[in-house]
Amino acid sequence: MSDGNPDVVIVGAGFAGMYATYRFRNLGLSVKVIEQGSDVGGTWYWNRYPGARCDVPSLEYSFGFSEELEQEWDWPEVFSAQPDILRYANHIAERFDLRRDMVFNTRITAVTFDEARRLWVLETDTGETWEAPYCVMATGCLSVPNKPEIPGADTFEGLELHTGLWPKDPVDLSGKRVGIIGTGSSGVQAIPELAKEAGELYVFQRSAVYTVPANRKAMRGAVQQEFKDNYRRIRELQQANAGGVSNFRPTRSVETPPVTSIRQPRALDIKPMAPDERRKLVMERGLNQLLNFRDVYTDPEANEIANNLFREAVRHMVEDEDTAEALVPHDYGLGCKRQVLDRDYYDTFNRDNVTLVDLRSNPIEAVTPEGIQTADAHFDLDVLIYATGFDAMTGALLKANITGRDGQTLNDKWAYGPVAYLGLQARGFPNLFTVTGPGSPSVLCNMLVAIEQHVDWIGDAITHLKSSDQLMEPLEASETTWIEHVNEVAEGTMYTTPSCNSWYLGANIPGKPRIFMPYVGGYPRYKDRCDQEAASGYPGFEFS
Repeated sequence: MSDGNPDVVIVGAGFAGMYATYRFRNLGLSVKVIEQGSDVGGTWYWNRYPGARCDVPSLEYSFGFSEELEQEWDWPEVFSAQPDILRYANHIAERFDLRRDMVFNTRITAVTFDEARRLWVLETDTGETWEAPYCVMATGCLSVPNKPEIPGADTFEGLELHTGLWPKDPVDLSGKRVGIIGTGSSGVQAIPELAKEAGELYVFQRSAVYTVPANRKAMRGAVQQEFKDNYRRIRELQQANAGGVSNFRPTRSVETPPVTSIRQPRALDIKPMAPDERRKLVMERGLNQLLNFRDVYTDPEANEIANNLFREAVRHMVEDEDTAEALVPHDYGLGCKRQVLDRDYYDTFNRDNVTLVDLRSNPIEAVTPEGIQTADAHFDLDVLIYATGFDAMTGALLKANITGRDGQTLNDKWAYGPVAYLGLQARGFPNLFTVTGPGSPSVLCNMLVAIEQHVDWIGDAITHLKSSDQLMEPLEASETTWIEHVNEVAEGTMYTTPSCNSWYLGANIPGKPRIFMPYVGGYPRYKDRCDQEAASGYPGFEFS
């Protein structure tokens, strides 16, 4: 048993755990953070693969809780890379002395509610146990790497890597025969960089992806300063925006910032435009113009117009006709999955050392000691990289072995999909809170904006509970009506079309219940609901 048990145990030292530490301390709560990695950073600690970077502009992907922090930090690029975001996380940890309340290199093996003592008991792989009346799971939405089951996977004798568990030390790929499985966001970012290093790169594509060019410019001082001068207004605009981004535009004297990949309300429709006008717009101004049309995300006919324009542009960019055809999606539309941003992705397939292997027509039969055997050929490899994504949204929570009241496990409660209220709490697990849990905007929002809102709400709830020494959990009716609402607002969008098989639905994990997990109703609408709960004395919750 650990000495000096805290008021709150937080699991995870990513941005959510870091801000929770800062916020809860300021509320007079004692805190302990348990982190599996050796330092802070969460997603940006683990995902060190070549090309890793954020798909939200750096000036917006930043915390707003400290004006001093806003003013003192400078970003080198418009869309900053993983090393710069990790440096930002380290700066926050040092500036606010967060590490003194953190335990690293420690994995949670069980989280159990002790009903008699009204405490959460957290067991670890080091044998240390922590107890607290309040437990906050800040484990992230994309933190459990997914590795598909392939026959012979354990027999490979070369170097095996996963983009979500990339080593800290540099990996020398020069002259090596490298294979990468997966062309989601991680794969799309890594492939152009890997192609520059590897002797031969084989891209094993499970499904084609819609990807558009990212802004690749260095940060201009004038742009950064204008953001700093207007951060209070920018934070207000973020709170009013569906995706938690301000869309702030500097004056004409400085460069206009890029559009974030998170979908925003659009002012244009694609259907009324003349075919030649649409084609000219995309061919002259780039694929990212397709993201600016409102009807693409709700109207199947408009969506297919955009899909065809995308396919036409890719065929124009990729020299080999068969490769180009394999690279364009045919079985789902734009908006089904989170939009991927790339840097030279399609140009990479024009390189002599890059080969696309389309697994739809030439599936993998086995991993061998020497490489990968497909239906048509064997590919000799020195390095095999899995860019196969994550067990998203629920993976880390279910992996924590959480047991609540009456011995009920979270795994049993969520056997048919996540059941929670506002993505904050689940009935049967009193005083246990989740940051950006299923049923909240989370991955459909600027994550740092979502994190601040969640942590602030949880902090206020714990303060309320501590003053009265009560237990708090949702009413069953609250969970039911909220899940119905989450599904209702997702209906009619491209996220839930029959052809859409995304990790939003858990479709990338065999056997995982197919249910739409994030809240697509927009951040302001969600925040208003949370604020109403708190202001009304939490009527959707039960206290004991």
